[in-house]
Amino acid sequence: MTARGEADAIVVGAGLAGLVAAREIAEAGLEVLLLEREGAQDLGGQAWWSFGGLFLVDTPEQRRLGVRDSLELARQDWFGSAGFEGPDDAWPHAWAEAFLRFSAGEARSWLRELGHRIFPVVGWAERGDGTAQGHGNSVPRFHITWGTGPGVVDPFLRRVLAHPRIRVLTRHAVHGLIREEGRIVGVRGDVLEPDASPRGVASSRETVGDFEMRAGAVVLTTGGIGGDEALVRQHWPAELGTMPRDVLHGVPASVDGEGLLLGAAAGGRWIHPQRMWHYTEGVANWDPVWRGHGIRILPGPSSLWLDAHGRRLPAPAFPGFDTRATLRHLRTAATGAETRHPGPRDHSWFILTPRILEKEFALSGSEQNPDLTGRDWRRVAARLRPGPPPPVQAFLDHGEDFLRADTVPELVTQMNALVGEDLLDAGQVETTIRARDAEAAGRLTKDQQIMAIRAARGYVGDRLIRTAAPHRLLDASAGGLIAVRLRTLLRKTLGGLETDLEGRVQQDGGTALPGLYAAGEVSGFGGGGYHGHNSLEGTFLGGCLFSGRQAGRGVVQDQRGSGPGIQA
Repeated sequence: MTARGEADAIVVGAGLAGLVAAREIAEAGLEVLLLEREGAQDLGGQAWWSFGGLFLVDTPEQRRLGVRDSLELARQDWFGSAGFEGPDDAWPHAWAEAFLRFSAGEARSWLRELGHRIFPVVGWAERGDGTAQGHGNSVPRFHITWGTGPGVVDPFLRRVLAHPRIRVLTRHAVHGLIREEGRIVGVRGDVLEPDASPRGVASSRETVGDFEMRAGAVVLTTGGIGGDEALVRQHWPAELGTMPRDVLHGVPASVDGEGLLLGAAAGGRWIHPQRMWHYTEGVANWDPVWRGHGIRILPGPSSLWLDAHGRRLPAPAFPGFDTRATLRHLRTAATGAETRHPGPRDHSWFILTPRILEKEFALSGSEQNPDLTGRDWRRVAARLRPGPPPPVQAFLDHGEDFLRADTVPELVTQMNALVGEDLLDAGQVETTIRARDAEAAGRLTKDQQIMAIRAARGYVGDRLIRTAAPHRLLDASAGGLIAVRLRTLLRKTLGGLETDLEGRVQQDGGTALPGLYAAGEVSGFGGGGYHGHNSLEGTFLGGCLFSGRQAGRGVVQDQRGSGPGIQA
C-alpha cells in the first residue's frame, strides 16, 4: 500500500543542513515533512561525528589570543585557495563571497543565540603552501565547538523534534523526484523496515511499503559521495594521479550520493564532480563502526613525513599544511629508477617521538574527543599533563598502524613487515632523520619544516596544546621512536548540484528548476562547490549551516513572495 502525504515543503535528509533548512521553513509558518532514510539514532548525519570545527573570521576568541584577522584577509586566503575558473564557477564564487561575509558577520551571534558555544583555543588548520596569495589560512580560524559535532547538531535537532509544523519520518528512502510540467512537485520512495542498529552502522534496506509525498518545494540535503568508493573512483580527478586501491572510509556507507544522482536525473546540474577533499593522514580505527572505518589524525607540524619508499616529503607537504598538495605529491611523484619498487604506494609514514605524540596528535571525530564532546573541563585540563590523551593512547596500544621501537633499524623492520614489502632501507631512513635532527639542534636553520615549527610556537594556542618544542627525534630523552602508517581517507565531495544564493537548483540554460532546492554537501556546500579546489577547514559544517539556512529562506521567499534572502 502506498502512503501519501502533502506539505508546504519536503526536506530529504536529516543531517545538519536538513535540520537547519527544516527549522528555517517551519519558523516562517510553513508545514514541513523531513524524510530520513536511516533511523532516529542517525539524526544529525555526518555532522554528529565531526570534531565540530567552524571557520569564523575576526572573533573575540581570536582577538583574546592575539590573532588579527579580517574579512579582507579571509577573502584573500579563500580565493587564493579556491582557484575558481570558468563560467561554472560563477555561483560557487558568489556563494564563497556570501559565506565569507556570514563568517565575518552574524554567524557567531546567530549560533550563540541558539545555545552554541566555542572552545577558547582557536585551531590553525590548513596552514598553506607558503605564499601570501596561495592556498591556506594566514591565521588560526578553526573554532572548535564546545561539545564537538553533537554541540553543533543539538541546537537544531532539539528544535526540529519539538516543532509543531515539522513532521520527521525516519526509514523513508527517497528514490525519485516527481516532476510535472517542468516543476518538481514531490518525492516517491520506499518505507524501510525498522532497524535499531547503532549510529553509523549499515542498516537494513528491506522494504515494508512505499510512499509518495507532494509539496510546493523539495529540498535535497542528502550529502555527498564519500561513502561510495566506486562513485569516488569514477570521478577521481586526473590531476591527483591514480586513486589508491587501499583506502579508508571517513564516512558511513550511507553517504552514497543518491541525492546528487536524483537531482541530476531530474534535470539539475551536477557541476565539478571531480572536485573532492580526501585526507592523507588516515589510520584504521581499531574499534570500527562502519566498513573500512578510518580516523583522521589532526597533526601538529613536527612529525617527519616519509613516502612509502622512505623519502621525505617536500614543502608544502608538511603535517597540517596543504592537504591537496600532499595527496597530489603522494599519488603522482616519480619514484625514480633508483628504487626496486617503482610506482606510488597506497601509504606513507609519520616518524615521531612520544613527546610529539602527546602534544600534537589529535583525532578527528566527536567520539575520539570525549572531553570536548562531554563538555568536561577537568578532562580537558588533563591534556596539559604528561602523556597522550586516552583516545590517542588507545590507538598507540591497539591500532594496527602504530609501531614503536628504540632504534631506527628495529622500527624499519616493523614498518616493512606491516606493509609486506621491503620498501624501506634502514640506513637511508636513519640518514634522513639525522639530517633533520641536525637542523633542529640550533636556533637557526635552513629546514623549512623546522622553521614552520618555530613559527607555530609563536602562536600561544599552538604553544599550549598543539606544537611540541623542537627536538631531535633520536635524542635519548625524547622517549624512543614511533612510526604511523597513513592511508588515504575518503571524505568530502566539493562539487555538487549548482544552486543560486537561495538554494534553487539550476538546470541547463542557466535557469532554476522550479520546486527543487539543495543544501549541504549535495550542493557542494553552496552553489555547486563554494570551496573551489581546496578547503580551508571548518567550512564543511559552516557550509551546511549557511546553505541550509539560505535554502530554507529561499523556499519561504518563493512560497510567500518575501524573505530575508541574500544578494550576490
